[in-house]
Amino acid sequence: MKKVLLASACLLALAAPASAADLAARPYTKAPVAPVAAVYNWTGFYLGIVGGGAWENASGDPKMKGGFVGGTAGYNWQTGNVVFGVEADGAWADVSATAAGVVFVPGVGGVPASLTSKTDAMGTVRGRIGWAVNNVLFYGTGGYAWIDNKLTASLGALSVSDSKFHSGWTVGAGVEAFFAPQWSVKGEYLYRSLGGETYFSGAIPTGTLNFHTVQVGVNYHFGGPIVAKY
Repeated sequence: MKKVLLASACLLALAAPASAADLAARPYTKAPVAPVAAVYNWTGFYLGIVGGGAWENASGDPKMKGGFVGGTAGYNWQTGNVVFGVEADGAWADVSATAAGVVFVPGVGGVPASLTSKTDAMGTVRGRIGWAVNNVLFYGTGGYAWIDNKLTASLGALSVSDSKFHSGWTVGAGVEAFFAPQWSVKGEYLYRSLGGETYFSGAIPTGTLNFHTVQVGVNYHFGGPIVAKY
């Protein structure tokens, strides 16, 4: 019996360290997943709407001023943080000014007279180059600009009109940012300089028409800008 007790005691002594080691073990747990952040790439085609205000850069009055609304189409290429793009826009406009006075007609007397200049359409075709900070793009832009302008001369109840297409150039800058997948909003300033034209068969020549314009737009980007996550 003594031998049995001694053998049992030896077995218990040997098993105790193994049990302690088992108790000390900890179950394996996965490391917490790092927060996911979207990485934006600006490459791709987009369509949008744009609207804003324009006012003539002139020293005297009356100055042409008003608003416009239209559409935009463009394409971007991104390499690193640099974004290149081309963009075209066209808009319906109501940018105008009227000079009024009185003309004395022999045998009739003073007759109200006026001359109105009104731009009813405008647009640009431009290049863009900018620096992207993830979902925000800061850019400069420049290129071709055009307007469709109409002069209306009135004398009393009589009036005549003539329309001309003015071409020129534009330069400006803006900032654009994604606020949702595939959707961005932008704010932009453009200076537009349009060459002069001659109205009414040479009777009224105009000088260069220069405009300041401030516009905002919303664009939809096809294909989605999110290309990677980390």
